[in-house]
Amino acid sequence: MNQYSLVGDVGGTNCRLALCALDSGEISAAKTFSGLDYDSLEEVVRVYLEQQHQDVKHACIAIACPITGDWVAMTNHTWAFSIAEMKAGLKLDHLEVINDFTAVSMTIPMLQDKDLLQFGGKKPLDGKPAVIYGAGTGLGVAHLIHADKRWLSLPGEGGHVDFAPNSEEEDMILEQLRTDMGHVSAERILSGPGLVNLYRAIVKSDNRVPENLAPKDVTERALGEDDVDCRRALSLFCVIMGRFGGNLALTMGTFGGVYIAGGIVPRFLEFFKASGFRAAFEDKGRFKDYLVDIPVYLIIHDQPGLLGAGAYLRQSMGHNLRP
Repeated sequence: MNQYSLVGDVGGTNCRLALCALDSGEISAAKTFSGLDYDSLEEVVRVYLEQQHQDVKHACIAIACPITGDWVAMTNHTWAFSIAEMKAGLKLDHLEVINDFTAVSMTIPMLQDKDLLQFGGKKPLDGKPAVIYGAGTGLGVAHLIHADKRWLSLPGEGGHVDFAPNSEEEDMILEQLRTDMGHVSAERILSGPGLVNLYRAIVKSDNRVPENLAPKDVTERALGEDDVDCRRALSLFCVIMGRFGGNLALTMGTFGGVYIAGGIVPRFLEFFKASGFRAAFEDKGRFKDYLVDIPVYLIIHDQPGLLGAGAYLRQSMGHNLRP
């Protein structure tokens, strides 16, 4: 058996590739490529493997789109491919292509205390479901259960459920965004582009003209300048993250924990800590007491998608993850 496998985490913006030790799951030689610089995923993988000089025969690629068959077409990118054709083209014996949040959910049994920051609740309960969600270019969601010594990820497209406001301010946001785009999903708010949507809705609802800002501009102005609109947008983002997480926890009784991933929240961590996130998470009326003990964790591991892709591949090849 080869010592290393290839693992990948492919988002709408970046493609991260690394080697995974099959015996331990350790990730090494991680490298990030811009997805805009290559015509196909297979081309990026070829470039990476040529750089590593490794005879890799097993691979797991986590990708930001639904995986429903052999043909894969990314939601937030132009890449599309056949899994069977890519396996043959790369001369692999074993290729798994999975949803990116399937991979991130499979990170949970591999994480250590140093990889997590807790926001309220108590300890996760063994044997109970967990859920993971996170905002980046889009909004990903997956549940995880532990059964018969195996970790089973339950993928889906939870980021595209309807946005559910629960305050007058959030009602106003929904009304404005519905006018602009019709259907308003949670991802239209809980993502990088969603943060901009929040800012624009706030300004337009006051009959003003919004500036042409990027997500990082909204965050930087909220943190560093006296910009009331951007600060309000970022505060709302944190609150709606909490409401959405509470909805996920209610759906499957996730007493195994709620985990937040994605690249956005760590950019304003201190702001997030002081925000209304946890209060909004528990703000479920008669069912507040049901949620109060459920812990929420922010994953601060630097490559959770790669770690989870490796865990998924190793388990599929017969390796046991932690009990």
